[in-house]
Amino acid sequence: MLKVAKFGGSSVAGADQFKKVKAIMEAEEGRKIIVVSAAGKRSGDDHKLTDLLYLCHAHITYGVSCADIIETIRKRFVEIRDELGLEYNIEAEFDKLMPRLNKSMGVDELVSRGEYLTGRLMAEYLGYEFVDAADVILFGFDGHIDREKTYSAIKEAYEKHGRILIPGFYGKLPGGKIKLMSRGGSDITGAMAAAAVQADVYENWTDVSGILMADPRIVDQPSPIEKISYAELRELAYMGASVLHEESILPVKEPGIALNIRNTNRPQDPGTMIVDNIQEDDDEQERFITGIAGRQNYSIITVIKRNMDLSGSLRKALEILDRYHAVVEHITLGLDTYAFVTATEPLGDSIYDILADLQKTVRPDELTVKEGISLVAAVGRKMTSKPGISGKLFKALGDNGVNIRTIAQGADELSIIVGVENADFEKAIRVLYEGFAG
Repeated sequence: MLKVAKFGGSSVAGADQFKKVKAIMEAEEGRKIIVVSAAGKRSGDDHKLTDLLYLCHAHITYGVSCADIIETIRKRFVEIRDELGLEYNIEAEFDKLMPRLNKSMGVDELVSRGEYLTGRLMAEYLGYEFVDAADVILFGFDGHIDREKTYSAIKEAYEKHGRILIPGFYGKLPGGKIKLMSRGGSDITGAMAAAAVQADVYENWTDVSGILMADPRIVDQPSPIEKISYAELRELAYMGASVLHEESILPVKEPGIALNIRNTNRPQDPGTMIVDNIQEDDDEQERFITGIAGRQNYSIITVIKRNMDLSGSLRKALEILDRYHAVVEHITLGLDTYAFVTATEPLGDSIYDILADLQKTVRPDELTVKEGISLVAAVGRKMTSKPGISGKLFKALGDNGVNIRTIAQGADELSIIVGVENADFEKAIRVLYEGFAG
């Protein structure tokens, strides 16, 4: 079974973490491609090397020396090398870098050295061939990754060397200039490597044992999700759950490659397996709710007009909201009423203009706006096969004094979303978790 393993910054923060990575890579023969981030924090008061490199560039921009910062970074790499007994000449790399630390050096090239040098050390430690991301992650003139060329380059490197390491987070523009991805870009590098070689599994190693069923800041020690579909993951991410960015999922989702989120510090934990389709066993006693997530600070704009032309009035109202760039999350409809749920902050003071235009254009009998609303979603692929789920959820919230202000359910029935007061946001999540997921 061919696996691509990506290790985040906390997984490569120091020599001890390097040893854990090596043990993981050697535990299975199929782990033949590894992607690494720049060394991250070793403790709560430590610094990520990426942050230090960004800080260094800021110093250069304002004409301030960043020699002390560079020395701190150099010492981190030397310490890792020496503790592991490696031979890579870190000093020579910094000797080449120092004369170029001026305003002519782009931020992308400077910051990419975090991944580059972490990758150099890890490649020597594992005995893998180092493949510079600048040689295989290839951007087009439009600034987007050229998938065809990138996949071809990665596949060629893998077939040539058998075991390769690629640093994450950066690639190369057509003219040869280094270009960074957005934060979390190493996840994208790993996913593309998995797609390029048609891996069986893409392992994303981090410092948590998979995706949790609820926010641990709200629910005490929520259970990890053992298995989740890409569709469910997207619903949870959209509703605010802290999961992988969609751009880092698409390369493996499209060909149907399973994504396994694992914990470097607890490799015995199975983590969360993300797949395209889940075949349930008939006798499997699994929770029907996969996860719970939510977001705060929404407004509900309600229009009431007796004997209205619903379709015409709704169309005019949506045109007004679109004119003010309001993002409509949900629409609820009644015989003589409709309501929009929209994020409050982007509206700003334009809410008054929106209300004035609605009053003038659709001439409602009643027009109200309710702020301070939170949206809480219960997500689960098995909810469709369980009758009465909605009623049970609503009853649980009502029995615990949580007033529901709006209700929505997606056409695919993967999620049930309720609007509650901001003051009840955390309570609603705890009630749903304890009653249906815990």
